[in-house]
Amino acid sequence: MGLMADIQAATVPPANLAVWFLGQNGWIVKSPGGRVLAVDPYLTDSCHPSRRGLDLRRRVPVAIAPGELAADVVLCTHAHKDHADPEGLPAMAESGRVAAFAGPPATQAVFAAAGIAEDRRRLAWPGDAFQVGDLTLAGTFALPTDTTDLTHMGVVVSAPGSPRFWIVGDTAWCDLLADSGRVHAPDVVAVPINGGYANLSHWQAAELVKRVGARQAFPCHWDMFADNACDPRMFAASLTVLGIGDAYRAAEHGKMVVLG
Repeated sequence: MGLMADIQAATVPPANLAVWFLGQNGWIVKSPGGRVLAVDPYLTDSCHPSRRGLDLRRRVPVAIAPGELAADVVLCTHAHKDHADPEGLPAMAESGRVAAFAGPPATQAVFAAAGIAEDRRRLAWPGDAFQVGDLTLAGTFALPTDTTDLTHMGVVVSAPGSPRFWIVGDTAWCDLLADSGRVHAPDVVAVPINGGYANLSHWQAAELVKRVGARQAFPCHWDMFADNACDPRMFAASLTVLGIGDAYRAAEHGKMVVLG
């Protein structure tokens, strides 16, 4: 069986979440009720070639072909290609295996260009919250990293009694990021650590984890491109320096992790 079949067959205990890391900021979350959320599924090589001459060839194998992705909702946290994949989204739209596509304002044009019908598109934003079966999705603040998209967001995902899982999304550092994150009291955080092009550095990511009081933290956005990478051991070391080294948790690509 392939990864999508494994996800569909997986059983999630009550008061838990199951998560799979796809690389970059790509995550799949499954609820005890069987609902499936895909966040920022980058499943092509659309960032290559880079207009700036960077090496942005994908280094992580594609775990699920775009047309095979099955989800109740795909949430894109912003419109950059490695988050709202312009080559992958049309196949997701055409397959009929994704019920809805959600994201902040700049993603809506990407969805439309991908052929996603208006009745399958949902606008989302920081402070917004909506239900997908037994999953609750709460939009969170993120500080845009450049002027090409000023509508970034993150999302806190939860099910009844489960840990609150904060997928921070691409963001620059500011105190408001930590202050607004703390409002959601996340138990587990998936945080970018690469530090390139205004994203959080491994040290800033660790500081964010400490400020919001999360028990566990996954590094992400460190693995996909040679010219936008970071060794996750640097994040682990930063957590240790801040006295919260036990919070570090690694996610293997395509392997289920149960949050309970």
